Amino acid sequence: MTGEPIDVRLREVRDDDLLVLHAYENDPEAVRRSRFTPRPLDAFLEHWRERILRAPDSLVRAVTVDGEVAGSVVSWTAQDGRRFVGYWLGRRYWARGVGTRVLGLFLELERVRPLYADPFSGNTASVRLLERHGFERVGTDREGDDEYAVLALGPAPAEGR
Repeated sequence: MTGEPIDVRLREVRDDDLLVLHAYENDPEAVRRSRFTPRPLDAFLEHWRERILRAPDSLVRAVTVDGEVAGSVVSWTAQDGRRFVGYWLGRRYWARGVGTRVLGLFLELERVRPLYADPFSGNTASVRLLERHGFERVGTDREGDDEYAVLALGPAPAEGR
């Protein structure tokens, strides 16, 4: 942190944000930390325009820092009925307190509980960020050789519901 105040906000995603978000998704260090395979530009744009921005139950916000697009935060309902949150910030916004502020702002908008997240277990900064906001580890998922921490915020649904 530089100690300088920064203005962190959430707003609707605009089409001209997508090229910036694509560039962030393709940052090699971000890919390494998240274990997320970036999409080619055409596939990325189609995914965002058709699946993310048009999904009736998704909550999608662009993150801005001092007026610049810094990333995105999204919640959606998975096929198994669980509600998930995910976020992505450009590398220049890491370790500045932006993620903490973004997730706090987003959790004021997204009121569904329990709310789940599944970051790559080796992405300790992301796991710690979620835990600071009250998410608790409830399990793990594996995808090939990679392990993902499953965290939940709020009470888990009762068995048999």
